[in-house]
Amino acid sequence: MERTNIVKFKGNPLTLVGPELKAGDKAPDFTVLNGDLKEVRLNDFEGKVKIISVTPSLDTPVCDMQANRFNEDAAKLPEDVVVINISMDLPFAISRFCTTTGIDKVRAYSDHRDASFGNAYGVLIKELRLLTRSIFVIDKSNIIKYVEIVPEITEQPKYDRVHETVLKQ
Repeated sequence: MERTNIVKFKGNPLTLVGPELKAGDKAPDFTVLNGDLKEVRLNDFEGKVKIISVTPSLDTPVCDMQANRFNEDAAKLPEDVVVINISMDLPFAISRFCTTTGIDKVRAYSDHRDASFGNAYGVLIKELRLLTRSIFVIDKSNIIKYVEIVPEITEQPKYDRVHETVLKQ
């Protein structure tokens, strides 16, 4: 499934691959890789509220800011909330980025192998094989409570709305 006119990169329209997910939908499972190349799935976070911060590449200024903002916020969240970053970056690059920038509260994973997350959540950019900037908040029962697909991928998400949603869980 392909969707157009949802996101742009510097004003140029892009195509998203996968379904349009909405609040109230059951969160699809996915498989991503950690820095040790071990598979991580949605069910590995059972019993937790999940903030999934999706970035095109951590090696860009806007993605760096997003990851660092969520890392700061994660330190203030209750223990039953986990903050996850998913990008198409290689697991080794993600590990290096986290070590270099001090990201220690956000769990960062790679979708580069299969684009499992990107395809399941409808955020894979066809033209670039990157993930579009987006946020998903998923409750303890794996029901999606908040979805934000940032229309211009060079801009930041609405952090306040994410926090409002998390605090209601």
